[in-house]
Amino acid sequence: MQTNSAEQTEIVIDIKGLYKSFGNNHVLKGVDLQVARGENVVVLGRSGSGKSVLIKIVCGLLTQDKGSVTVLGEDVKNINHKQLEQLRLKVGFSFQLSALYDSMTVKENIAFPLMRNFRELSKSEVNSRVEDVLNSVSLLKSKDQYPAELSGGQKKRIGIARTLVLRPEIMLYDEPTAGLDPISSIEINNLIRDISNQFGVSSIIITHDLVCAKTTGDRLVMMFDGVVQSQGTFDEVFDTEDERIKSFYEYNFI
Repeated sequence: MQTNSAEQTEIVIDIKGLYKSFGNNHVLKGVDLQVARGENVVVLGRSGSGKSVLIKIVCGLLTQDKGSVTVLGEDVKNINHKQLEQLRLKVGFSFQLSALYDSMTVKENIAFPLMRNFRELSKSEVNSRVEDVLNSVSLLKSKDQYPAELSGGQKKRIGIARTLVLRPEIMLYDEPTAGLDPISSIEINNLIRDISNQFGVSSIIITHDLVCAKTTGDRLVMMFDGVVQSQGTFDEVFDTEDERIKSFYEYNFI
């Protein structure tokens, strides 16, 4: 995926000493994590381990209590609102529930963020970019359908396409296969890999699904109790005597 040594060493997300609490609930307790350009990093962990909180801090939806988050060279906590809005155009967030507008067609859903953020684009340019991303997710034929007419897997793909149409440098996926049947899950996993290869984006993928983790991840990060306990390739992380990690594997595969 990385084509030269410069890309391999460029860090696009740099998280150091990250802490976040909600009242007495201490969710993140000193997380360190880096993501290189073109890299897919999967973050695994039990519910409540802080995975989704982590990526919400990365894109500025939440603010950390302590520590630093640098994204594409910007200190997310200390930039102004206008700078944060500009940064978010470069960081795509694929929500767990897709968050499509029911009253809009597929085409209108995908065109909406383009027209809102890039008013200088002509109608033909918008249409061209919308059709390009629909082709990328293999749903061009569904452009005139409404979300209610789509399957769960199709909604996921449309949600991803709506994020991709802004041409982000980073993608954040929150449980991309949650609630999907096995075939749809495989399609989403393959799509994440295809997007990484085709568009050169860097990704953080939050998941409980080890098939998703093994298929999409260049590197896995295992979190327990708000800290990173282990990281490496899939085989490196699960070649362990740590009962917490072994039980996570057994729950998925045995």
